[in-house]
Amino acid sequence: MAAKDKYSSVLALGEKLGIRDGKLEEGADGVLRMWGTAEDTYQKDQLWDAIKAIGGASPTDLVADIKVANTDYYTKHTVAKGDSLSKIAKHYYDDMMKYKAIFDANRDQLSDPDEIEVGQVLVIPNIWS
Repeated sequence: MAAKDKYSSVLALGEKLGIRDGKLEEGADGVLRMWGTAEDTYQKDQLWDAIKAIGGASPTDLVADIKVANTDYYTKHTVAKGDSLSKIAKHYYDDMMKYKAIFDANRDQLSDPDEIEVGQVLVIPNIWS
């Protein structure tokens, strides 16, 4: 199986996410090389998770160089019905208690962590600094 076929779901994810300046080359050595620019670190993480799900933590048949256009925050989240800051924190950080970081990053539009509205666009901050 060609590497391009093996990683077709990663390529489809890249298209779905709107990865910019994407480039793909499959060398005679069977190694797939891909480049592109993700909007934010969350998109980059999604791509790497998809790569690792197929090729393991250190795939030998793929080299990827995924740049990030905006490193000021991890991502942005549009509040949906049923969301809470703790639920959003669990999704992005796998830790409900990190809701405080999301609240602090959005104090310009939030005055109470228990009062978010459907449709609000919240900044999900980088907390791994």
